[in-house]
Amino acid sequence: MSSGNYPRVVIAGTSSGVGKTTVTLAILTALRERGRLVQPFKAGPDFIDPGHHRAATGRPSHNLDGWMLGSALNREIFARAAADADISIIEGMMGLFDGSSPVHDVGSTAELAKQLDAPVILVIDGSAMARSAAAMVAGYARFDPKVRVAGVLFNRVSSEGHYRLLKAAIKQETDVVPIGYLRPDPTMTIADRHLGLVMAGEQRESDLYRRFAKAALETVDLDQFEALAHSCAPLPPSLSPMIHCRPKTVRIGMAHDAAFCFYYPDNLALLEAEGAELVPFSPLQDQRLPDDLGMLYLGGGYPELHGKALAANTAMKLAVRQFAEHGGTIYAECGGMMYLTQGIRDFDGHLSEMVGVFPAEAAMQRQRMTLGYRTVNLSQSCILGSTGVAGRGHEFHYSILVPKEPLTYACRLTDAQGEAQGRDGIVTGNVLGLYTHLHFSSEPNTAVSLIAAAARSKSESVALRSSEVT
Repeated sequence: MSSGNYPRVVIAGTSSGVGKTTVTLAILTALRERGRLVQPFKAGPDFIDPGHHRAATGRPSHNLDGWMLGSALNREIFARAAADADISIIEGMMGLFDGSSPVHDVGSTAELAKQLDAPVILVIDGSAMARSAAAMVAGYARFDPKVRVAGVLFNRVSSEGHYRLLKAAIKQETDVVPIGYLRPDPTMTIADRHLGLVMAGEQRESDLYRRFAKAALETVDLDQFEALAHSCAPLPPSLSPMIHCRPKTVRIGMAHDAAFCFYYPDNLALLEAEGAELVPFSPLQDQRLPDDLGMLYLGGGYPELHGKALAANTAMKLAVRQFAEHGGTIYAECGGMMYLTQGIRDFDGHLSEMVGVFPAEAAMQRQRMTLGYRTVNLSQSCILGSTGVAGRGHEFHYSILVPKEPLTYACRLTDAQGEAQGRDGIVTGNVLGLYTHLHFSSEPNTAVSLIAAAARSKSESVALRSSEVT
């Protein structure tokens, strides 16, 4: 791929629920069947859809976000990941113009399309309309002249005859190109649960992605789709197109299994660039931590669905607790933080005993969802950095903390509008637990601080163990 020439398309919806992910997976898999090297991206702070993207393409899917990252960082992350790809596909979030506010486009798919100068393929649920589809497409295409709505793809259209009606209406009334449709097919359904779709690794249907590909190959004009992707102008040269990695200086144990699976790929890349060797381990299945670790990274996920298995693995719980007691650095987000409490109480009220580093329980609440962008401001120095440092991230959880004794917090939160949202970042020793999923690119010194903390605590831990022996 020549410098700056990145064939690319944004797949956006008229609203949530129209089938953006279904359409995206169908296109990703069909293009891969065509022999294309396809690079996926996801707009917004999502961990679940990118897992399906990776299963469909064999490549990590990177998050891009106007509010958390801004234009320059979005372009840099995009350019790094797309450099060797034949085509890049960015799946949008919610509706095309939905973002962090009802009166501007910050954090929206539309904003991202403008930042990447990418054409938009609009996904519409065409199941119960004909000419009205043209009115909808015309409205979306004209709402913001800087957003290029170049094509439309209909979902849940049962017949070729129905699609011909929709296509004729679009061609008569707009300049937007109809590029096909997908039929309703219950065998292409991915199950849902409280935080979104079931993770890609949990799919029992081994041929699910092949069905996605077959559907698109039958009813989508992939030649037209690729032509739109290649209609993009070159992007400006990236200010830092490559991440230059330091020599490996510290091993970080990264929890990775069905209970802990929410990680931004760029967070991991930044840690590796600062000298981390990431060593996966499973709190569900492994009996001990990997050797010679300086830090544990416990990402989010679904520990509440695996409470009994996590509780039964007493050897791993003891290993994590002793790691903390010996001064080891632990950074835990959302589900990872819940694992470090005394226990997780599931939706039915059953308590599963956890590691016990933090004197609190995490209780699931069906009617209490916390959702939104967050700026994390350090109110005291901790493993993330010095007082006053601020990073950006996102909260999405159904649990609350129930303290058993007073907790110490290292951070204050504000939302996308700058309104106070309380405290976060439980801290004890070299352990920090946040509900917020931070994107390290929003404050790159976060990775530097974590690596430095890991190196210090590893040295202190070795000294402590040596003194205990003598």
